[in-house]
This record gives sequence, structure tokens and C-alpha cells, in this order.
Amino acid sequence: MLQKFLLSIACLFVVGLSTVSAQNTLEILNAELLQGAGGFERLISDVRMKHQNTLIYCDSAHFFRAENRAILYGNVRFVDQEDPVTTTSRYAEYDGATKVAKLRTNVVFKNQSTSLYTDFLDYNRVTGVANYFNKGKVVDSVNVLTSKEGTYETTLEKITFSRMVELVNPDYTLRTNFLIYYTIPKTSETVGITNIIAKGGERLNAQKGSYYDTENKIFRFYDGEVETETSRVYAETLFYDEKKKYYEGRVNVSVYNKEREIEVFGEEGKYWEDRKYSIVVGNALVRKYFEKDTMYMSADTLISQDSDKAEEKQLLAFHNVNFVKSTMSGKSDSLAYVYSDSTIHLYRDPVIWDNKSQISADSIRFLIANEEIDKVYLTQKAFTISKDSIGNFNQMKGRKMTGYFKDQKVSRLHIQGNGESIYFDLIGDSTLRGMNKMLCANIIMFFEEGKLIKANWLVKPEGEFKPPHLIEEKDRKLEGFNWRESEKPSMETINSWRMPKKREKNPFNFFDGPDIVIQPPSDEEIQKLLEEKTKSTDN
Repeated sequence: MLQKFLLSIACLFVVGLSTVSAQNTLEILNAELLQGAGGFERLISDVRMKHQNTLIYCDSAHFFRAENRAILYGNVRFVDQEDPVTTTSRYAEYDGATKVAKLRTNVVFKNQSTSLYTDFLDYNRVTGVANYFNKGKVVDSVNVLTSKEGTYETTLEKITFSRMVELVNPDYTLRTNFLIYYTIPKTSETVGITNIIAKGGERLNAQKGSYYDTENKIFRFYDGEVETETSRVYAETLFYDEKKKYYEGRVNVSVYNKEREIEVFGEEGKYWEDRKYSIVVGNALVRKYFEKDTMYMSADTLISQDSDKAEEKQLLAFHNVNFVKSTMSGKSDSLAYVYSDSTIHLYRDPVIWDNKSQISADSIRFLIANEEIDKVYLTQKAFTISKDSIGNFNQMKGRKMTGYFKDQKVSRLHIQGNGESIYFDLIGDSTLRGMNKMLCANIIMFFEEGKLIKANWLVKPEGEFKPPHLIEEKDRKLEGFNWRESEKPSMETINSWRMPKKREKNPFNFFDGPDIVIQPPSDEEIQKLLEEKTKSTDN
């Protein structure tokens, strides 16, 4: 009984092997047979073969029946009856055992709406992976992609391009050295230096790769820069939604307006292109270029509203505002720059320093003319202090004060309403003659190089002059005196503000010539960069 059972099992095993072998054998469906040499049969005249679910067509073939393989010549065509994959070429070698087709010359590999064109393609029907080398082109309903080498994973709808990669569609041309493209939903991801030129001439560049949703027009760049005719935007992670006209940058953000020569930096920035509205937060810094010097301003948050109409344009800065320009600097809690009347408003405890002078009030307003400060208006509790050469503090205060500038320096101050002053009279620059303390409704002070040189008291002044030996300490200061020189921002402190990291002016050169000389990144470099981008996106 045991012997018969084992014999039955053996017979079943042999039958199973025969069935599998038969299913894996190349079949001839139509051809004229000619006896060949060296163990092959010559097939001619409308050759049709079949292997599993794939039909094979060609003009002629060498069929190695014992090895279960064939060499195909002329109008070669593979048609998969189950999968939507069709392949044509002038020449091919097909191995029925490994199910690998090696196609050469005028190869067209079609998978639904995606077509791959090359002269050298190896296709593994088991894995559904096609590899091309020595140039190839992929075309779908949206994009045309070319590269030196590529791998098409049909089961994943994924194509990996390497070496001199170019993606072209009606709106953009992208170049890089390594790109992963998903035919569904038509997204691309690059690793390493990536260049994009838009139809309108805009340049979008990235040093550490990019993500691009070609159907939804969504971009993400790593260590990326976008340059247009009027602006340049940079961030370590830069996001752009073309349909919504929305930009977002994170970490080391900088935005440069070429027309106004103004540059904004911060940790995070957002910009709505259709509204011309932007907001920058996190150690925000503005750098404004003037003809003679540069103005720097820092704040926690910067908001800009641009417009073709001057009355709708404004720049707002909130909390911890500091600014430096030439010899003048200042600070306040908040600031507003109104373009319609060219004025800068400082709110909540504003203070301005000009050389050795200090000006403060409840609110301060600058008038700008020809890109320079022309006048300054101080409202409520206006107070000015200037330090002389031997350490005395000349002081004036009043309800309202107007300052006039010449060559970017205060030349005159006019106090209106409840004016009070203390003025120390010096002989030369080293000897104190005495102190004048005056009450007067209107006072005018004149300055040279930041120093008080003359004061006029108008409309019935009242006061007294005290010689040095009669001056008491309590007489030296007006009520509300507060010398705040330790808070004064300076050009030296600019370096302590958040400044952008140094970058090459134009490190991207794929479009400068026909050839890309940069080598493709290694597998280790690719994995490392992808991990960095994942961390950046998660944060």
C-alpha cells in the first residue's frame, strides 16, 4: 500500500512539473518554418508567438526551442493580454525562462497613456520593471521627460530618471540629475541641484531637491530660490501653489524686491500673489537700500500690503522694532509705513537717537522725501536730550515737537506748547559757564553734527541762569528725563540680528549650457537627502 501511495504522489509531482513547464513554453501561433543551424528554427512570414498572457509579433525570428528563447527581427511587438503594456521595436531577444525581453532600436514602450521611447530597453515581465540606457524619452498627457538612463516600475506607475534629466511641459522646463516621477498622479521628486524655468521667464532653483505636482501646479523646493523680473525669494524649504498664487517659506527666508531695493528676512514667510500681501515672522529683518546708505529694521513680525495704488500700500512691523540708518537709530513696539503720504509711524514708547541726541514721545511720525527723512513729528510728551562734550544733558520737552533734517541729520527742532528746557552753557568744549532753565510756550533748537549749538525761546520766556557752584543735582534734569543710550541699536548690533546665511549668487548652472557636468548622486547621498527633506517637511 505504501509503495502505491508513494508512486501516486510521484506521478502527481511529475504531472505538475509538466503542466508548469508547458505554461512557461514559447508557442508558435503562425509562421513558416525553415530549418536553422546551431539548434534554432528559422521563422518567417508574419510570425506570431505566445508566452503565457503575452502575444509576440515580428517579421522573422530565430527560435531556440530547447532553450525556450527567441531572437526577433523587424516590426517586433509585445502585447500583454492582461496588463495594458504594449512594446514595439526593430529587434528583440526574449527569454521564456526569465521572462526578460531585451529590445533594441526604435523601442516604444506603452503603458496606458504613458509612452517610453528609446533604443535600448530591458523589460522584466515578472517584476514589471523596464530599464533603458543611452538616452530615453517618456511622454504622457502633461509632460515630456528625457534622461540618459531610466527605470520604469509599471506596477508602481513609477519612473526613476538619472543623468541629464529634463522635464518639459507647456508651463515649465525642469533640469536635474536625478528625478523620480509617478505617472499617476503625475508628480516628480528630485534629489540634488534642480533648475526650473517657467514660461514667463521665472527661474526656480533648488540645491537639495524638489517636489512638483504637475497637474495641481504645486512645488516644494529644498534650499530653494525663485527669481522673477521684480523679485527673488529664498528659503531652506520653499512651497509654491501656482493655482492659489501662494508662496510659503520656512527657515532662512529672504525676499528681495528689485524695484524698491528692499530685502526682508525671517524664519517663516507667506505671500499671497493675487492679494500682494505677505507676512514674515520670527526674527524678521528688513534691509532697505538707499542711494547713500542702507536702512536696517528688525521686528518679531513684518506684514506688507503691496498695490498699484499708493493709498493701499503699507508696511507694518510688530513688537520689538529696532532700526538703524547711517548715524540715526531707533526703537519702538510697533511701526507702520504708509506709502500714500510717505510717512513712518512709531507707536508705544518710541525712541530715536541721532549721534549724541535722543528724542522720545508717545508717538513719532517721519516724513520721507526723495528716499530720505525730511521731517519728524513728535506728539504728546515730546522729550529731547543731547549730551555735551563734558557729560551734561541739554534737555527740552513739550506737548508737540517738529524736527527738520539736513543731510540725514537733525538740523532744527521746534517745540510747541508747554515748552521747558535745560541748557548748559560751555566755554569752548571743556568749561561750564552755567545752566539755563527756561519755561516757554515755543522753543527752537539748532544742531550741527548732532550737537546743540543754539536755542531760541519765543513768546515770553521765563527762567533763570545758575553758575556752576549753585547748580544742585536735582536741578539738572527735567521731569520725565530718561537717558536710554544702553538701548540704542547701532551698526555693530546689526550682526547680532538675524541675518541670512551666505550663498553663492548663482550656484545653479544647468541652463547655462547644453551639458550637465555634475555626476549623479550616490545611493547613500540620495537616501541622506531624502531623510533630510522628510524631517524638514515634518517640522
